Amino acid sequence: MALSQAKTYGGIGAILALIGGAVPKLGSALSIVGIVLILLAVKEISDEAGDEAIFKNYLISFILQIGAFIALIIAIVAVLGTSIIMMGGPRAFEHEMQDFGTIMTIIGSILVGFIIFWILFSLGSYYLKKSYELIAEYTGVDLFKTTGLLYFIGALTAIILIGLLVILVARILEIVAYFSLPEELPSKQSSVIT
Repeated sequence: MALSQAKTYGGIGAILALIGGAVPKLGSALSIVGIVLILLAVKEISDEAGDEAIFKNYLISFILQIGAFIALIIAIVAVLGTSIIMMGGPRAFEHEMQDFGTIMTIIGSILVGFIIFWILFSLGSYYLKKSYELIAEYTGVDLFKTTGLLYFIGALTAIILIGLLVILVARILEIVAYFSLPEELPSKQSSVIT
């Protein structure tokens, strides 16, 4: 089996994952389809290379990053829900928001959620980096190494917002990396020639 399917799945998936956030209404669906296509591409590359660590690292990354978003959503919903209930409903919430202590408690709780998000997201990006380094090693497409490194740096610096720009650059390079995949692994090409 060649890498042509992985090239198509990964390239199209990376495009959909990138533009998903910018498309109203359908954006979430496009992003999910893009992520699934990238998962399929990584699985194909892992199978072709005969190294399950490629897919395993990517899957760990995927799970940690989904966990990061879930943790953030739970933190925000829990803080706001608890605050509204403790204050006696939505009208009381508006009145109590004027209390500085209440505001600081809410902000502090949401910050804890953001810190948990950042830690899980950074860990997930580390495993993505490991997966992409292995893909680069097997395919000879060094752009995967650069993409993985930029994702990791972007995740670490996302807390100061510059990381979001770095992640955007990584997403664009990810598209180019997938479309740069060879039709077959270089080691298999050389064994066919000899």
